[in-house]
Amino acid sequence: MATNDGLVRAGLLAAASAVAALALACGTGDSGRSGEAASTAASKGSPTAEAGKPIEPSNKAALATLKGNIVIDGSSTVYPVTQAAAEEFRNYAKDVRISVGIAGTGGGFKKFCAGETDIQDASRPISTTEAIACADKNIQYIELPVAFDGLAVIVNPKNTWVTCLTKAELKKMWEPAAQAKINNWKQVRDSFPDKPLKLFGPGTDSGTFDYFTEAINGTAKASRGDFQASEDDNVLVSGVAGDEAALGYFGLAYYNENKSKLKLVSVDNAGDGKCITPSIATVNNGTYLPLSRPIFIYVKKSVAERPEVKAYVNFYLSKSFTPLVESREVGYVSLGDKFYDAIAKRFNAGTAGTLFPKGAEVGATLDRYLQ
Repeated sequence: MATNDGLVRAGLLAAASAVAALALACGTGDSGRSGEAASTAASKGSPTAEAGKPIEPSNKAALATLKGNIVIDGSSTVYPVTQAAAEEFRNYAKDVRISVGIAGTGGGFKKFCAGETDIQDASRPISTTEAIACADKNIQYIELPVAFDGLAVIVNPKNTWVTCLTKAELKKMWEPAAQAKINNWKQVRDSFPDKPLKLFGPGTDSGTFDYFTEAINGTAKASRGDFQASEDDNVLVSGVAGDEAALGYFGLAYYNENKSKLKLVSVDNAGDGKCITPSIATVNNGTYLPLSRPIFIYVKKSVAERPEVKAYVNFYLSKSFTPLVESREVGYVSLGDKFYDAIAKRFNAGTAGTLFPKGAEVGATLDRYLQ
């Protein structure tokens, strides 16, 4: 069954807990990711300017005087961006402690709307149910897109029979009606071999799960339940890398980080033979459909004026960090200066609420933030 335990997190790359935080303080902190996830973050260090040209912040002296704690939780997909921004920020604000957890988008919103966190990482817009939960606790929030992401459909490198799947074939694999029925590759396409189909995907608290199910199956959270699930994308990487017959999906950045262990599958959205491979270019130009999307942070309005929070969020959206969004270490798609400037104005104006009143939208654009 697809549970939050998924692979029981006891695999090679299991996380110690989906609700633990990775704290940045004097270069150490509590471990929110264990195994390879934690060691990768430690070994990579901060992204460099090789993939872009970040500028030194004009308020460098003021940043050095800041102190305080910022608590962040939510999406494991958004984690690499927020974590990188935190690492870069602390190069200038060494006395600000920033913890970044990976409870998943849904799990993170539960904490955020209960007032337990300052910033929420989200791989989809806030849902109507979550917005009501926040309102019930008088939690106002400022919604800020931070990057574009593509969902990668991946298989094991030893898989020689699939290079492209149609949206209809993905639905045939993942729709609720497939449970206990579609369990062989030959059932997906007759030319595929007679091999067991083993599926790996994000758990039900994941915004990636919500978006994929809506984009492919037509309804958010509508999915077969008999797949191996985890909120930690590194566990999914391990599962697919260890099984020739496996298929899974997660954010493109995690594929790019682990491409030596995995094989990327192109997607034919319309079933017309036009197979599109996810990349920075195809996500940015809108041709990788239906699996590209914006990702977000939500800032609790009541903490937005705290000096350390205000400085961190403005740094996150500034040219001192945004050129690194497409770096090898971060691996997402930049929104572009026009959007980052508009989104920073939204934050500094304290504009509360969401511009996605109905929740996630397949193929959403961000022009609404320019108005």
